[in-house]
Amino acid sequence: MSPSSSIAAEPGAVPAPDEHHEHHPSYLVDGTTVKSWLLTLDHKRIGVMYLIWVLLFFLIGGIYALVVRLELLTPGPTIIDAMTYNRAFTMHGVVMIFLFMIPAIPGAFGNFMLPLMLGAKDVAFPRLNLLSLYLLLTGAVIAIWGMINGGMDTGWTFYTPYSTHTTTTVAPILFGAFIIGFSSIATGLNFIVTTHTMRAPGITWFKMPLFVWAMYATACIQVLATPVLGLVLLLVVGEHLFHFGIFDPAMGGDPVLFQHLFWFYSHPAVYIMVLPAFGVMSEVVAAFSRKNIFGYRAVAFSSLGIAFVGFFAWGHHMFVSGQSTFNAGVFAVLTMLVGVFTAIKVFNWVGTVYKGAVDFKTPFAYFCGFLYFTVFGGMTGVAFATASLDVPWHDTYFVVAHFHFIMVGATIMAFMAAIHYWFPKMFGKMYHEGWGLVSAALIILGFNATFIPQFLLGNAGMPRRYYEYPERFQTLNVASTAGASLLAFGFLISAIYLTYALVYGRRAASNPWRSKGYEWMTESPPPTHNFVGPQPTYPEEPHFYVEPKKAEVPDAV
Repeated sequence: MSPSSSIAAEPGAVPAPDEHHEHHPSYLVDGTTVKSWLLTLDHKRIGVMYLIWVLLFFLIGGIYALVVRLELLTPGPTIIDAMTYNRAFTMHGVVMIFLFMIPAIPGAFGNFMLPLMLGAKDVAFPRLNLLSLYLLLTGAVIAIWGMINGGMDTGWTFYTPYSTHTTTTVAPILFGAFIIGFSSIATGLNFIVTTHTMRAPGITWFKMPLFVWAMYATACIQVLATPVLGLVLLLVVGEHLFHFGIFDPAMGGDPVLFQHLFWFYSHPAVYIMVLPAFGVMSEVVAAFSRKNIFGYRAVAFSSLGIAFVGFFAWGHHMFVSGQSTFNAGVFAVLTMLVGVFTAIKVFNWVGTVYKGAVDFKTPFAYFCGFLYFTVFGGMTGVAFATASLDVPWHDTYFVVAHFHFIMVGATIMAFMAAIHYWFPKMFGKMYHEGWGLVSAALIILGFNATFIPQFLLGNAGMPRRYYEYPERFQTLNVASTAGASLLAFGFLISAIYLTYALVYGRRAASNPWRSKGYEWMTESPPPTHNFVGPQPTYPEEPHFYVEPKKAEVPDAV
């Protein structure tokens, strides 16, 4: 073995350049014009463009959130009027859910990693993949135009009959969300076909990485549930513009029908956001525990179980809508069943960490935060599934805190873990580990400081979405706003050192984490066609870590 190759074999070492690097440039430099990026069919470049745009949308949604928190510093008017406040919290929800949390992990990391994990050179439909990105951007432009030209004050759930009568610009924002739905469907269809037809020889269904299983389950939800959302959004637009009377009780319509249609999509959409997060964490926990994933099949099947049961749990959002006691009981039981599948995952992740050789790097720090938010938020979710508890908590800040813990907290922890775990793979650079851990600590602490006071506010009876509130709630609101400021500071630190690493970071080895994940079987960053030379073989299961044999101790004389 040459000296250069032996150095490259060391963990975190810089691989020496060879003929492959000269004749097979990475996807980042294989065409450097703007046109080569905008018209690319390379799944990796499309994933990077998704990442750039969802980070921009995350910034926009975060600015709206800070405006809302600053307004709530005092019981009365603080920095904006009531209508602007209504528009701010509505657009915060619309941007964060439809433009960040739903497309973030599937669009950025699913696009980039799924073909690499399957040993494929691209997704099944590269042109459809590029179209899905531009559909997302088209919907975003239309929705943002609506924000600028009047905004919307209905809340992100667009409840009728108010959304059909408000004078704000409902139609363009809802039509933008409708177009974004087509982007989600296209991405899901692409991932399903890719998983079925483009697995490399040797990758059977039960040798697929768990991230692929999570993306496959997510894709099934995207394809089956999103058309329902598209239908109901078009109906609301028609109702708002032409007064059809579908949801207007004054014209014989039924506003509760809207809730059924909306939540039939939007509850599975919860799992469109969190199932990819589960997949990311399954990869991270195995890599940094240096252990085979505990209960591989249980984790894989629980993803499908969550996707299936999620379609039958929408009614727990409607316990106060007048449904029968029997219906409420059925929906409560089905909702709790989702908790069983989630608990299976948590049990297996903890089993993977147990007695593992844990390497506490930044991605693993985010895993710890993710585990906490998932368990804490999941427990409050089981409580919400109990109708007797849901009724007094309904439409209070307890709902806001629960949603942010289980959905936003878990999703953002996974998103940040994915950025840090796959940063060397995507860009071939290493970031500063110390600043990574500092940022992770600030983000986790800031998230708790923001939303634990909101649990207390909701339990004390403060309604959500209110512009003014009694003075007795001010202390907890000030604490929540302070927590949001700490959270924003943590994200700012991450943005600084990751941007610095892109330009000045030291070059990463092909596999700096010594992971056994399939995506690490090629160079970092990967070449344009993913693999140099013959396609890799996959004789082992994903994340196959062999425990070192213990030294034999001779018997005492």
